[in-house]
Amino acid sequence: MDYKFHFKYTSNNHTYETTNPENMHFSVLCNEDNDILTVTLCPRAKVSFDEFKIIRDFKFNNSQRIFTNGYQSWTLSKEYAPNSSMDEFNPKLLGIEKKKFNPRGIWGAGDLTFHDYPQKSKVFYGYTYGYVREENDITLFGSLSERAAYTIITFDANDNTITFEKDLDGVTYKDECVLLSLTTIKGSDDYCFDKYFEQMNIQKPESKPICGYTTWYNYYSSINEDIVHRDLEALASLDCKVDVFQIDDGYERAVGDWLEPDEKKFPNGLKAIADEIHSHNLLAGLWLAPFAVTPKSHIYKAHPDWLVRDENGRAHYVSHNWGGFYALDILNPEVQQYVYKVLYTVTSIYGFDLLKLDFLYACSNVPIHNRTRAELMHIAMDNIRSACPNTLILACGVPLAPVFGAVDYCRIGADISPDWFKKPFSREDVSTPNAILNSVFRRQLDNRAFLSDPDVLFLREDTKLSSVQKDIIALINSITGSVHFVSDNVSEYSDTALACFKSVIGSEGKIISAEVQQNNILTVDYVLNDSQSRLSVDLNLGTILRQ
Repeated sequence: MDYKFHFKYTSNNHTYETTNPENMHFSVLCNEDNDILTVTLCPRAKVSFDEFKIIRDFKFNNSQRIFTNGYQSWTLSKEYAPNSSMDEFNPKLLGIEKKKFNPRGIWGAGDLTFHDYPQKSKVFYGYTYGYVREENDITLFGSLSERAAYTIITFDANDNTITFEKDLDGVTYKDECVLLSLTTIKGSDDYCFDKYFEQMNIQKPESKPICGYTTWYNYYSSINEDIVHRDLEALASLDCKVDVFQIDDGYERAVGDWLEPDEKKFPNGLKAIADEIHSHNLLAGLWLAPFAVTPKSHIYKAHPDWLVRDENGRAHYVSHNWGGFYALDILNPEVQQYVYKVLYTVTSIYGFDLLKLDFLYACSNVPIHNRTRAELMHIAMDNIRSACPNTLILACGVPLAPVFGAVDYCRIGADISPDWFKKPFSREDVSTPNAILNSVFRRQLDNRAFLSDPDVLFLREDTKLSSVQKDIIALINSITGSVHFVSDNVSEYSDTALACFKSVIGSEGKIISAEVQQNNILTVDYVLNDSQSRLSVDLNLGTILRQ
């Protein structure tokens, strides 16, 4: 295969732009063996890159479909027709100039602060892996390791090219290193993804599918011991097997002070809650955002030197959640000790069996200490596993490659909303249609990279979802995921709602094929409990189209 190159870099305080992989400052060596391309950087001087791109030809046609994997677990990820466009977010419509995205909003959760969004049709990009589908077969392009840097894959149906770009922002190179190891695999979905994870040497997860309860999607942060006691008793009284009762956000005094529960809400502390959950023969789950702190937290006030800071010494503002939050510098030894203490305490002393670790991207939002974003995220996950090696981990708000094979469970889409028509402000924002699309088009990760969490079922009465919309969410859960949670007081379930919950947690399903057609119609052929069916959903209206 012939490749072209494009480099924009700085060396000795001068900026250069070239297409030559052999120049006075570095050489780039490419070796291709058995459809695996290895790219090695050999510096001759200190060099930092604004652009590092490798380009190959690929012939697109309108019968194909292109899948792009979004930056992190919440980012919209789906297939596109080559003659369409990534039109979910248009910076120009918001009056935002290139490279001017302010993270003081949901944008801080995505890549818009460091990567350009396509400004024309027929251009599609994603991270780590992607594919081109033609009928029932795909051509998969996948990075075999993202430890050095994230791989951004751009499919350009205008130029009939695919570009593999490395996110080397903020790093200066002086030693030889492998920057890219890319595989190309052709065949059926199952064949390609089985081979992809085999080549990465990632074994199938040993963990089992789980079902149960989380406090978040009913009460959000307004929880207390009384709510927990009531809903725990209701869940434990069901005449079916459930696994987990999880406490979500709202128990802590402030985000960042994870070992300081709100004494008014939880006067008996977290260990008493875990013990009570265990008394009902359930696994105790706890939510944390281990790298996030708000100005209200004791950690923020007592340890300003623990925060990620920009080149001007200002604390790096990550995003708007909780009124605005900041990130801990995971390469600071004291931060590492603190995070270890938190994770060790809640698991080994309090006794929580499962941790939902959220907003993980925060620690790698910007490159620091001459480390790429991908390096930082991998280091963070290594540290988490060393702190609680035997604890079940459900990752969320995280770039996916660093958690391949490193966690038991992982969210694969945006948060589900109790209102189908809630419009997302970004590709990472809360959106039920987007969550469904991600569940469908990231389905191949389930039981390969981890066990997938498609997010909760809404079965209670007091939501803005219709009965049909609840059924759609339940069906998608049944055929795409291995984590099935509700946030409801199940003692209030109608017979219909209870039957739906039982059917989902006992289901065995698989998608055969899926496609997004014109006007945002999603059609899915699937097998559920040995019966083959088709689902066609108008994602704009949340209605089922009868076949």
